Amino acid sequence: QVQLVESGGGLVQAGGSLRLSCAVSRGIFRFNVMAWYRQAPGKQRELVAAIISGGSTNYADPVKGRFTISRDNAKNTVYLQMNSLKPEDTAVYYCDADSASTRYWGQGTQVTVSS
Repeated sequence: QVQLVESGGGLVQAGGSLRLSCAVSRGIFRFNVMAWYRQAPGKQRELVAAIISGGSTNYADPVKGRFTISRDNAKNTVYLQMNSLKPEDTAVYYCDADSASTRYWGQGTQVTVSS
């Protein structure tokens, strides 16, 4: 079974930074896409950032210029560096690994940004 474990969430003030980590139990080279999603209370889960096997990245408009997704294949880990955090970034953040046929989700990590 593929397992994803997120860590690095917490409580920060607006303008602060956090780095989220997603540790994957199997080699991330196996997956076409690794991504971060988030879900705020009362809202739909939304894509935050994605990185494709070839290295290209995609970001949601609200986080462009502030968040960076990266991966370390040797460590089987995907990261989300979050800078200049805003209260509207408050959400549960989920790691996602997509193969050609299957999607795997982590358990989520809470990020809370105070004003």
